[in-house]
Amino acid sequence: MAAQKKLPDPTLPIRTQASRFAGVDEGTACTQSSFKRGKKAFLFIGMQGGRYKAMFKLSKSMPEAIRLAKQEPDDFQTGSTAWVTARFTAEQPLPKRIWGKWLKESYELSTSSTQSSAAKKKVTKTKTKAATPKRKTVKKRASKKAKKKTSRS
Repeated sequence: MAAQKKLPDPTLPIRTQASRFAGVDEGTACTQSSFKRGKKAFLFIGMQGGRYKAMFKLSKSMPEAIRLAKQEPDDFQTGSTAWVTARFTAEQPLPKRIWGKWLKESYELSTSSTQSSAAKKKVTKTKTKAATPKRKTVKKRASKKAKKKTSRS
């Protein structure tokens, strides 16, 4: 009986590509590896239940992911929060044409949401500063009028 040849880890090319993007930190979430840009995760990947699992956050590619989930429900799942899960094995790895596109899109979404969060904070701070003096001015005027009325009486 011949020994079985051990197949290479099919997540290695995905992990390698993810770590090459600018500003990426690799960590662990539960038993999965996580890849983040700033505070935003864009990839979770690892072994689960005897198969490999990769999770990507998608936008433009969501219709494709939904179609794959309908065709192959054991291998692809879509969530309500734009996360897509792909399950695969070393014998049947996730095709590069799929993971390459999804990984790039997921990374770009993490980058754009980080920038938009910073922009929202800046706008919020600006609005708060502009509104505060107006409120104080109105209160000062109202209290001056009240003082005049009481001094006249």
